[in-house]
Amino acid sequence: MKSFFEISPAALDGVFDLIGKDWMLITAKGKNEAGEQTVNTMTASWGGMGVLWQKPVAFLFVRPQRYTYTLTEQTDQITLSFFDEGYRDALRFCGTKSGRDVDKFAGAGLSVSFENGAPVIPEACVNILCRKLYADFLKKEGFLQAALLQNYTADDFHRVYVVEIEKILKREEV
Repeated sequence: MKSFFEISPAALDGVFDLIGKDWMLITAKGKNEAGEQTVNTMTASWGGMGVLWQKPVAFLFVRPQRYTYTLTEQTDQITLSFFDEGYRDALRFCGTKSGRDVDKFAGAGLSVSFENGAPVIPEACVNILCRKLYADFLKKEGFLQAALLQNYTADDFHRVYVVEIEKILKREEV
């Protein structure tokens, strides 16, 4: 086609960088093993955003062994937080430590507050407050390219969440 030229998916106005390259934190509130209210967060670089069922949505993928998975199953509210590059070490920390063992917020130098009951991270550039609409596990028989199963050598398939984007809080430029 004459009036078009090809670009890579990554060149599409940064939409693929937001999650895949810049990473995000998925945060949920629930009860720990002692029955106490707690909040945990995890770094994610898989996911997406779009429109489904006439709603703005995000697609999240969380493995069942993650502590955040336990809390995500207990709540309808999930927050996605995005940061500037200065927080890369904090995101790396939250992606390599378990909330079962450490207070990720303290260890990463982050804090948590609440907006309409949903946890938000004030240090983030953007907090996207979401409500769960759908959840199911990826299934081995659903993979059309067998090579992708290399991501699941222990058959620990991600749980997929479709969440409605209810509110986006963007930090004011200083």
